[in-house]
Amino acid sequence: MIKIRGLQKSFHDQEVIKNIDLDISPGSVVVIIGPSGSGKSTFLRCLNGLEIPNNGIIEIDGLQLDFSKKVTQKQIIDLRRRTGMVFQNYALFPHLTVIENIIEGLITVKKLPKIEAIKIGEKLLEKVGLLTHKDYYPSQLSGGQEQRVAIARALAMDPKVMLFDEPTSALDPELVNEVLKVMKDLANEGMTMVIVTHEMKFAEEVANEVVFFDEGVIIEHGPPSLIFHNPKKERTKKFLSLIQ
Repeated sequence: MIKIRGLQKSFHDQEVIKNIDLDISPGSVVVIIGPSGSGKSTFLRCLNGLEIPNNGIIEIDGLQLDFSKKVTQKQIIDLRRRTGMVFQNYALFPHLTVIENIIEGLITVKKLPKIEAIKIGEKLLEKVGLLTHKDYYPSQLSGGQEQRVAIARALAMDPKVMLFDEPTSALDPELVNEVLKVMKDLANEGMTMVIVTHEMKFAEEVANEVVFFDEGVIIEHGPPSLIFHNPKKERTKKFLSLIQ
């Protein structure tokens, strides 16, 4: 589903992503862990074109972008259409209701009739347990509810892969599980997902592969049983000893 080769990203003279290679199979859940400032979020933002890499190749569902050459705006838009992005701060439109937030992309980007878009939106709200809140505004929701709406909005565009950038880090502890449950359900349905998170227990439960980032490189990656219980690299051991 995803093939990454030689990915590199710098901001001014600071290299944040350093020559990363990674393959992600269809239907797999890849969880990225690592200390703050290690490049995890930048890597994720490169995958859907929110950040433009300086070099390297990103291929998602057959669409290949080679950033060693000129990449067009159309290619970036095609890349984004293959990916659904969920941010840590929800990023909902405050002036739109829940259902309006979800159908906005269906109407403006996919050009669906409003009645058809609403049907899709209602189905997705039912999936995340919020159909009864469809006419609420974001200010009337809890953080966990806002994040579930954000997930439904990303799913509305029918992405090939879902990208989650620390989706629970802004939530109160008691609201975390309702978001993680939606993500577990998606994993069980076979959605390809790349998740940056500090929720290690969740990572161990749902991930097919855990990738440990530090200082812009992949230090180690493998199944959760290996990374969490028998890591090979000293840097991984040190990181896990501080958070577990």
